[in-house]
Formats: sequence, structure tokens, C-alpha cells
Amino acid sequence: MAEVTFPSNGGTCEGYLAIPESGSGPGVIVIQEWWGLVGHITEVVDRFAAAGFVALAPDLYHGIATSEPDEARRLLMGLAMNVAASDICGAASYLTSLPSSSSDRIGTIGFCMGGSLALWSATLAPQVAATVAFYPGIPWERMAPKWQKYQGKHAMIHCSESDGTSKAPGIQLAKSSIEGAGGQVELFDYQGTSHAFFNSDRPEVFDAVSSDLAWERTVKFFQKHLA
Repeated sequence: MAEVTFPSNGGTCEGYLAIPESGSGPGVIVIQEWWGLVGHITEVVDRFAAAGFVALAPDLYHGIATSEPDEARRLLMGLAMNVAASDICGAASYLTSLPSSSSDRIGTIGFCMGGSLALWSATLAPQVAATVAFYPGIPWERMAPKWQKYQGKHAMIHCSESDGTSKAPGIQLAKSSIEGAGGQVELFDYQGTSHAFFNSDRPEVFDAVSSDLAWERTVKFFQKHLA
């Protein structure tokens, strides 16, 4: 595990990198929730490394993190989408350049705001071949995804009950757009769950059973599509 810096948008972006004990594996980008690059996200990076992946979480807030909802909302509203796009693309290029990366096919995974960014990433970076979104939470209008670039790519979306399940309009728009482009998408609903059910740092919403199931599905998905 290490803090790293990589080129992005004519400048640099920082991130947290973990490499599996084997020394190599396919690359996965882990995209933060609105809190920033907090401990929960670095823990997910470490879990991916333990599962055999080279994992990187870019710091989209560039050194700022919070545990206060009002501050998190302000940070999210102030996030420039073009800069976030550059940071994610820079992370993809950086991962594929590492000697430890065993494939030029990159996966992305994100949570809440990061879930939307993860789905978007497949339309931004040619290296991104598979995406996983947990309860994606940014209106697509802020990104205007070029969904047609999903041709031949794969997506998985984990949906909470409190967000309206996979029937929510934003989820259905992503599904129809990805499939219309010739991509494939899998949707999973988790009965009785709240938004952020995967976040073990939030005991008021964390659901261990659903979290474990979603993690198992995610790892198998990346193992299949990033080989």
C-alpha cells in the first residue's frame, strides 16, 4: 500500500495504491463517495489487492475529506466534472503503465457519487472495460455521458431499496443506454437496504449480508471481464 502521484490534466493527481502479494494482477480504480478519499475507500482498495487486483483510488478532492454531510454536499457540488474525468482517465493510464498490471483492460468501481462516475468512466477512458456502481447518485445531466462508447463493455449496478431499487429512473436510463450501445449490464437489488449499505463505517445503514453478497458478485465480475 502506498500513496502515489500520477499525471492528470496537465498536472498531477494523488491516490492510494495497493498491489497483491503475487506482485501483479488486473487493474481496478476505486472511486470515492462524496466524503472524499477516506478510510473506507482505502480499505476497499486493500480488499481488492487481497483478492488479486492492482487497485488505485484517485483523490478527486485533492487532499480534502470530511465526515460532515453538509461539507460533503458542498464538496460534491463544487466538483468540476471535467477535472474528475481527467483524474479518472489519468488513473486508468497510470494503472496500465505499471509493471504490476497484468492486463490493459481496467475496471472501475464507485459508491454513490463514485458509482455514477464509475459508470461514466467507460465512456471516457478506452482502457475501462468493466464498471461496477453501488447506488449511483449523480444526475446524468452533470456528465452527459456518451453512452455509445459502451459497445462491447460490461457494467454491474448494485441497487438499494431506499433509492428505489433497479426501477429508479436513473438506473433504468443507464441500463437502456448501455444496452442500446451494445454493452451488457447486470442489475441487482438488495431487499431492505438503505443507501450506502456497503459502507461499514456507517453502522446506521451498513448491511453485512448484502455487502458480502455484492462484494462476491463484484469480484467474480472483474475476474471474468478483466482477464
